[in-house]
Amino acid sequence: MRTVPGTDKAFTYNIDSLAVFKLKADRKGDIAAQQDLAKVALGKDFQKVFSINKGSIPVRTDMLNDMSAEGFDSCAQASAKDFLADEKTGGLQPSMAHNMATSLAVQGAIFDVVTNFMNDKDADPAKASAQLASAVKAAQ
Repeated sequence: MRTVPGTDKAFTYNIDSLAVFKLKADRKGDIAAQQDLAKVALGKDFQKVFSINKGSIPVRTDMLNDMSAEGFDSCAQASAKDFLADEKTGGLQPSMAHNMATSLAVQGAIFDVVTNFMNDKDADPAKASAQLASAVKAAQ
């Protein structure tokens, strides 16, 4: 597998989120219901079914060591192995594309400059680099 130079020890990730609202009062067991939902969503059975069907790896790191026993495909197994290795070396990188590493304004500025650069066969890399720095500064 080929990697972008300088990224062989980096794992870019994004996360699915489950949010529950803070309740003013526990009416008819609402808080217990929220806790039950969270418990089920984080349970091994749900994580396995969800991740296999989504094509992702479980959020539970205790499930990542032997994913072949869990029925995950070779891609998920390789992803889990890379995640665990890069977790140990500090190589986990939140995804900019999924709004985990920067603001939407900075993301948009970066995407605009990169898109223009990639679509211009005569683009000057040095000029694009300066435009990128300027765009990010302006968007912050």
